[in-house]
Amino acid sequence: MAQTAEKFLLNRLSHASLAFFVVVAVLCAIFGELLTAASAAAAAGIIISGRSFQSGREVSPWPTIQKLFFAALILLLMTSFWTGPWALSHWLYGLVLVAFALVSRGIATLITVVIVVLAMAAAHWAEGIADRHQMISAFLLTIMLSAVLIFLRDYKTRQLAPLRRTDELTQAASREYLSADLHKEIQRSEREGTDMSIIMVGLDAHASDNDPDEDIRSILPRIGRFLHSQIRDFDTYYRAADLQFLVILPGIATQEAITQAETIRKGLGSLLEAHGMNLTVSTGIAGLNIGDDANSLHQSAANALRRAQQQGGNRTQAYSSRTPTTRAQPNAEGSAP
Repeated sequence: MAQTAEKFLLNRLSHASLAFFVVVAVLCAIFGELLTAASAAAAAGIIISGRSFQSGREVSPWPTIQKLFFAALILLLMTSFWTGPWALSHWLYGLVLVAFALVSRGIATLITVVIVVLAMAAAHWAEGIADRHQMISAFLLTIMLSAVLIFLRDYKTRQLAPLRRTDELTQAASREYLSADLHKEIQRSEREGTDMSIIMVGLDAHASDNDPDEDIRSILPRIGRFLHSQIRDFDTYYRAADLQFLVILPGIATQEAITQAETIRKGLGSLLEAHGMNLTVSTGIAGLNIGDDANSLHQSAANALRRAQQQGGNRTQAYSSRTPTTRAQPNAEGSAP
């Protein structure tokens, strides 16, 4: 509920900010202040290409478009130091926070240092402007306050990380809760005498990467939403690794889980293809057996997924302790005998 409210407020703020910058751009263009109009248009572009403005904007090419608008805004604001209007340089006060929100911390730090150096150099040479030294003092003070806010935000994020139930990128349940929840479901299944299965879903390409590239990371929110649409209300799914998800299916036998895993695999394959990504998906299934605990059941599904990927990927594989190989099926699919 809190995350929904936060997204709602950010969405409304984004729309209001867009309207403001569009009005500023139009009025400045009418009155001949072209640099200010271009800066306002660039700011509007940053907003409209952001995920707060509309869901789905975290997928390529929107992040790249947003960074291009940001680079254009930086160039326009730095140009205002030498060409005017001087008042436009006050927009730099909020540029540091925007930089740390849009790009990596290292790049944002570099941008901040470059802006400070160029701003001080421009103020030194702008002898015709009486309040240039006051502006630089206020600018440096704003930089320090921004640094404090960024530090406090990172500190709060680290403090709340153990309490976060869902993965922020995919909205899947966090892996820290996986073992405990899986243990509870196993106990319930054994107590009620019902079946239970789990599915491991993994992207075949870059399966060993610890840090997926930006294009793959951009599609992960879509994958999370797709998985959510494919499960029942009482099923749960987790982000088990950077490119792997685990789905817990209470009351589902292995054969039925294989059918559902195939539906998920083909659906994700179509999703990736629709976004121009040359990636395939494999799934590994494990059913609950006598003597299984959370670790052994998880490991069985992981072994099945690994076996599917080792055989070329783009297939479904059910775990079997007796049979080390799979029977190949059309379209590079496979399942355990």
